[in-house]
Amino acid sequence: MPEPQVNIFVAVGSNIEPQDNIPRALLALKTRQPVIAVSNFYKTAAVDRPGQPDFLNGVVKIQTVLTPRRLKFDVLRDIENQLGRVRSSDKYAPRIIDLDMILYGSLVIDEPGISIPDPTIRLYSFVAVPLLELAPELILPDTHTPLAGEPVAKLKAGLHPQPEFTDRLRHFICS
Repeated sequence: MPEPQVNIFVAVGSNIEPQDNIPRALLALKTRQPVIAVSNFYKTAAVDRPGQPDFLNGVVKIQTVLTPRRLKFDVLRDIENQLGRVRSSDKYAPRIIDLDMILYGSLVIDEPGISIPDPTIRLYSFVAVPLLELAPELILPDTHTPLAGEPVAKLKAGLHPQPEFTDRLRHFICS
């Protein structure tokens, strides 16, 4: 009997040629795991870096039978590496692509290299708002509270929808 698929949410971002790198990353992801849904993508200013180019950010829902560790390191990090992502000590450095597993079903994980739910859900509206688009009734598994009730989920200032990019991406990835 096949293993059950788990619903996973992945935050996606780029501020180095994002119009090219996000579709490339999601196409690579689609070849490895089913991509179920794509949120709206938003242009946002780089966090704490006013001189950096703006980011495009969104969230995708995928399904997998892989463990969280295998998904993060064997799939998501591998795709980042294939696209030329270089990690530095500056977690706010410009990046070709950023693929962060933010939720893995209803699991709560706090171990070296993996924190699920990802703390950025509660910190950044560019993560919370697109996540809520895909899962409006989402209950955070660590606190058992609705994400819609979090203050960050209501902050849309600074989020600039990119409907044409989103439509092209959905057509390209979800068809």
